[in-house]
Amino acid sequence: MKRTLTLVLIAASLLCACSRQAGPPMFWTWLEDLPQIDMEAAFSHMEEAGIDAVMLHAASEEDYVKDIEIARRHGVAVYAWVWTLNPPRQERAGMLEAHPDWFSVNREGRSLSEFKAYVNSYKFLCPALPEVREYLREKVEGICSIDGIEGICLDYCRLVDCVLPISLSYNYNLRQDTEVFPEYDFGYHPAMIEKFKAANGYDPRDGEDPSRDSLWCAFRCNEVTEVANMMAEVAHSHGKTVSASPFAAAGLARFMVFQDWGKWDLDYVFPMAYTDFYTMDPSFAYDATVDNNRSRGKGTVLGAGLDTELGGDPANIFGKMDEAFRAGAQMISLYTIEGLDSEELRCKFKVYSDSLRAVRDSNGGVVPFTPSEAPCMDPLKNGGLMAVVRNNLRRLAAGEPIHIKSVNGMVPWDQEKEYPELSLGEMTLKKQTDRLMIYSVGDLSSGKEYDIYFITYGNVISGWDIRPEE
Repeated sequence: MKRTLTLVLIAASLLCACSRQAGPPMFWTWLEDLPQIDMEAAFSHMEEAGIDAVMLHAASEEDYVKDIEIARRHGVAVYAWVWTLNPPRQERAGMLEAHPDWFSVNREGRSLSEFKAYVNSYKFLCPALPEVREYLREKVEGICSIDGIEGICLDYCRLVDCVLPISLSYNYNLRQDTEVFPEYDFGYHPAMIEKFKAANGYDPRDGEDPSRDSLWCAFRCNEVTEVANMMAEVAHSHGKTVSASPFAAAGLARFMVFQDWGKWDLDYVFPMAYTDFYTMDPSFAYDATVDNNRSRGKGTVLGAGLDTELGGDPANIFGKMDEAFRAGAQMISLYTIEGLDSEELRCKFKVYSDSLRAVRDSNGGVVPFTPSEAPCMDPLKNGGLMAVVRNNLRRLAAGEPIHIKSVNGMVPWDQEKEYPELSLGEMTLKKQTDRLMIYSVGDLSSGKEYDIYFITYGNVISGWDIRPEE
């Protein structure tokens, strides 16, 4: 698989024609205004890197006004990063005390008002409740009234992850392997159940496995969609643009967190194709963007959310952007600007961002790409993915762990360390379901046998794991 865009090379001769304001913002970042963040420095770094726009979360209107003034001095457009069905930390405690009945309920009947799902910050609200929808409507109305806000970006517009990316599951001592456990299967608030029963005539909990009930899954997606479109309608009535940052790939988002965002009324979308959470290989950004291009609404400009600080080398961002643009992304958002942690890296990013703007400007406002019908679902044909797997097989064979409790569940890769080569036998398919494939492979030199797990739900290969053969 070709890993480098020739577009950047072509664009070098077009830099003089580049205009940062020709068309919508092209390079974005997320930023939260916290006491420990030097906002002047953060916006200065955005300007230095060629970032056009920021999705900003601030605790108050006063903070937004202050930050917008700083952003203007550095030529950065401000869009409000709106935490929706998972309230921001500043509101969470008061809401738990005042409205414990607003919070989502799992298949066991336990509410997030008292149950911890993965982390303490996961306190999602029930999207079916009129009171929750009114709370969100008022929130968007207030944000859109702030002078200088260009639009909103919907985040946490979803339910709890019913299944985690496979590497992250090690942080919580879970072995989900795509099985949906009742304690992490949410959306069972009484209001949701009654609304579903009224429309469909049965209780989804009566089935053997509600996670495979297509009507129930579609219903939960539709409840989230109604909330997203209600907020979009409010923002559009104020003349603001609407974007969202859903999960990495469209099919994956529907399965993992009930986001059917192709039905949302969005101007821009930035699916969070964080390669260091999933496959550790930049080609994941390509596969996710292929699936997203097939699923986006006709009026929605497709971007890609990419990671700079989630466990991997921040300099890998250029390969990730190459893959996303090659698959049809027209915009990039970074999580986050803090990952561009050196002047040298920011200068390199500026050259890249100016180059891609020149390409877009010289091509009628579109970054050209060759459409692909579907991501490759055969892991053995994905050279980048298999290189990551083989490198980690070498680490395991040398007695090193590959998983650790960390931001992405992985032990950081030491590029300078040398490992002995393996003598691998043929990799053979051992088991296949609609959610995963398991291959078996042996190291002939050590006599050790391994199972290689590839996660395949959601129309993309979205993770891998290596375990001693069972």
